[in-house]
Amino acid sequence: MLDQISSFPSASLTEGENSFPPGVAWIDGRFVSMAEARIPVLDWGFLRSDATYDVVHVWKGRFFRLDAHIERFQNSVRKLRMRLPFGTEELEHILHACVARAGLQDAYVEMICTRGHSPSFSRDPREAINRFIAFAIPFGWIADEEQRKRGLSLWIASIPRIPPASVDPTIKNYHWLDLVQGIFEAYDNEAENVVLSDGSGNVTEGPGYNIFAVEGGRIHTPEKGVLEGITRRTALELAQEIGLETLVAPLSAEKLRRAEEVFITSTAGGIMPVTKINGEAVREGTLGEVTRALQELYWAKHADPQWTTPVDYEATGR
Repeated sequence: MLDQISSFPSASLTEGENSFPPGVAWIDGRFVSMAEARIPVLDWGFLRSDATYDVVHVWKGRFFRLDAHIERFQNSVRKLRMRLPFGTEELEHILHACVARAGLQDAYVEMICTRGHSPSFSRDPREAINRFIAFAIPFGWIADEEQRKRGLSLWIASIPRIPPASVDPTIKNYHWLDLVQGIFEAYDNEAENVVLSDGSGNVTEGPGYNIFAVEGGRIHTPEKGVLEGITRRTALELAQEIGLETLVAPLSAEKLRRAEEVFITSTAGGIMPVTKINGEAVREGTLGEVTRALQELYWAKHADPQWTTPVDYEATGR
């Protein structure tokens, strides 16, 4: 299959394409610019949000925890009864090639599998031909530089997260309407981002991130109703590495508001502090020592060969 991939010049925006970020996508067996990446309107990924995806980032020319992201993506594809048209080696090659063709040192790299559509337009999902898409664009942050320094202002929304009995949150998905509604509620209350509840007084997750509370030298993150984020896993592992106790269990909104420190974790930014919740300061509005220590160790791991994979900048496709 990869032998049939057509060549594409390095990614740079041309006139008329400036509504898209610079980058390169792989779709329908070829590399294209982000402006040219399209899916049919009949694709169930678009019509029904019938898709799964994963995101890995590249920092200073190295993928961070690439194996873990690929493993989670492949597991999600299987859980949704979809199929990828190739194995792990070819998948890795495409991701490397997207980054190499885009010429990026710091990148946000996404892999997607949609249900696709049936050639006969059948409503039977078993007859759909699944579609794989990948792309690499410049690295983007959930929080801007100022927010990362002073800490984010979060709002605990009144809107509950979609229950895990309805949509399995361990399968990374695009069911985000509850999160989007929550974001607008946060904006209406002059907060910068949001975390949703489970409808029973516990918090779950935010749009694209997990949440942690720190109290008494222990870090606590919700157990259910959340994506088991790779950065969440990393934070738990790093906490244990520096001798901190970890707890994965229901986390009440009240406990979150009373925490000594609060932080969020995401591929799009790593470990980021929260210093205000529902208008009230966390730790007097300052960055906590535990959060700072985990931040520093997290970014130090980006130079560690055991945690990272160098981008193959020669992997431009065949």
